[in-house]
Amino acid sequence: MKGFLEYVDGTSVLHRMNPVAKLACSFLACIACFCTSNLPFLLAVLVGGFLLAVSCGMARQVVGLAKAVLMFSLILAIVQILTTSGGVALVMLPWGYIGTAGLMAAFTTVIRLLAAAIPLFLTLYVTRMTDLANALVKNVRLPYRYAFTFTSTVRFIPAFLNDMAAIMEAQTARGVRFDQGGIVSRVRLTVPLCVPLLVSSVRKVNSAAIAAEVRGFNLRNAQSGYREYPMALRDGVAMAACVLLLVAALAINVLF
Repeated sequence: MKGFLEYVDGTSVLHRMNPVAKLACSFLACIACFCTSNLPFLLAVLVGGFLLAVSCGMARQVVGLAKAVLMFSLILAIVQILTTSGGVALVMLPWGYIGTAGLMAAFTTVIRLLAAAIPLFLTLYVTRMTDLANALVKNVRLPYRYAFTFTSTVRFIPAFLNDMAAIMEAQTARGVRFDQGGIVSRVRLTVPLCVPLLVSSVRKVNSAAIAAEVRGFNLRNAQSGYREYPMALRDGVAMAACVLLLVAALAINVLF
């Protein structure tokens, strides 16, 4: 696992790319997925993302991500099925009907979210946050405070999820049953847990801010880091390919 998180020559091109190039490519791929509703195009992007994950040795992690995204996307899919009319009527509803067009729109939404999430997930998984922040400062000349804010947000997400899981386990030990009842009951039990999570989050952020200020956060600039992140030929080729992917998505959306 340590080899995946180091900015050194690894087993795949993605590990050896410049952090800024990886981030740019992932954002371009995400934008391309939301610029078209062409299902074959989205399926091709999704397959490409899975192949990239396999080449990085991240197939198991991507499958876990796909399950999480699938659970979230099913909510949007149900809304589209119930609100989108068109095609052959399958089930009649008081306000319309469930048709083949609604089913196709729901399936497209699920595939789009999966295809857009995988590139960004791989980028954040194989790139150290310190390397990403330093590369943004050195290569893009982004002020360090903004790069630090972005990377800190990504870094704190797992910490907050772990805190939430610990709070739910403590409440479960006290007899609270989160696995029973309907959606309304579960939401009613979960909402009060946001208060201790917020308190814990504020404490963590305050401690991190004090630690950063003690270490001279306000004095950090592009010359502070000793490591360089040069752009290589593979970075340019990857970015050009992602730009072409975005152009193809726009062209397909216009033509079809």
